[in-house]
Amino acid sequence: MLIDQQLLDHLTEQAKASPRLRMNFDLRNSDKDQSQRMLNAIEPGSPIPIHRHQKSTETVVCLRGRLVWEFYDEMEKICTETIELSPNGSVVALNVPKGQWHTVKALESGSVILEVKEGSYEPQSPSDILL
Repeated sequence: MLIDQQLLDHLTEQAKASPRLRMNFDLRNSDKDQSQRMLNAIEPGSPIPIHRHQKSTETVVCLRGRLVWEFYDEMEKICTETIELSPNGSVVALNVPKGQWHTVKALESGSVILEVKEGSYEPQSPSDILL
């Protein structure tokens, strides 16, 4: 499978049409694949809660656009660090440690990331959303 501009354009159009302003594209080989590998098109204004992944690190590569990752302190519930990702910027990828509270915001329309996590998908529980 090729990941080309045509695929990214198509995914971006789907994200723009989605009420959530984002769209995933599964890159796994089958349902038996015990990893999470996906493209994720995220548009500005997409509501992504502050959350954590307790069982997996999250590796993110910015393929197109600009996004900012925000990291939070659980006790204070304040942003402690921001990192901007862009394919032409100083940071193009990052690794989010297991259990780290974070969110992401698209700064440009057409932003697409490659997202990889360990293990099979598990829906987030209420304890994994920082209110």
